Amino acid sequence: MVRKVVYWAFATVVVVGLVPASVLGATGTTGNGAPSGAHYSLNIIGMDKAKNVDPDSITSQGHRIFVQLGSSNDKKTTKILLVEGADFAVLDYDGTDGSAKFQLPNPDPDNNGITEYSVYLRVLGKPGGKIRMATSATDPDIGEVVSDLSVVAVRESGSMRFANVSAALLYIYAWVYDEGVWTYQRIPLFSDLLQDYLWSYDNNGVRLAQFRFYEGVPTQVPDPLSIPHLASISPYQGTRGMPLGVTITGANLDFNGAANDVAPTVDFGAGITVDSMTVSDTSLTVQITIAADALVGWRPVIVTLADGTSMTIWFEVI
Repeated sequence: MVRKVVYWAFATVVVVGLVPASVLGATGTTGNGAPSGAHYSLNIIGMDKAKNVDPDSITSQGHRIFVQLGSSNDKKTTKILLVEGADFAVLDYDGTDGSAKFQLPNPDPDNNGITEYSVYLRVLGKPGGKIRMATSATDPDIGEVVSDLSVVAVRESGSMRFANVSAALLYIYAWVYDEGVWTYQRIPLFSDLLQDYLWSYDNNGVRLAQFRFYEGVPTQVPDPLSIPHLASISPYQGTRGMPLGVTITGANLDFNGAANDVAPTVDFGAGITVDSMTVSDTSLTVQITIAADALVGWRPVIVTLADGTSMTIWFEVI
């Protein structure tokens, strides 16, 4: 099979936080936006009601996963647990109970930024539905690590095209605590740095999301430092029972840009109150109060922009 490096496609599917110029391109797509050639198909189907399937009665998992449908103002979230294997396969198709399971190969064993296969997505069904997907995993020392890249797909009227979502679904872009040092990294699925990889599938009324996995069709994904992310937090520690001024600096983003006509929100988690915030183009300066009984240890600080984009950096309560 001829190996190709594919373009990112941007239509009604958006990889939030992606820098398109950092990805190489090539030809070979069909009229629906997907590459030509053999592929594994996976359908995620939104259901009005739970299926309540008895796991012992399942004889074939097929190429589909059922999830709760949700609505425009009431999202339903399904955790799709990811398992490494030689082949693509649905291992638990009933996600209407909140979780499902999908097997797929390691996408980038060398972590060189070029995938072994590519993932394409489009959404179908009644116009107006939306999904958001994010990849996450668990660090046994600090807890859940969520990628700064996420997928937002909106069902619009008319013909829908596939878009390449490989970077967001096959990697985690995040701050990682490794051997006592924090670094911003691109982590492929099933890296030993983390464990328990999954996709969080938020459904706001999408009946059908179609995924295609193209083996032998690689995508070059962005370098981690080229995507919008939180570059620093200073100070990165605070003492319980004390007020503190903290500056959060962004990279490759503008907190005052045209897309951010509403001020970002900053969440330090339970036990820390954000008293005030000053916004500049490249930084956020926040005054916080740390409760005397706040939980000691590392915690994610989540900055959410006006468009719903969320980015994370870590802060320690001592």
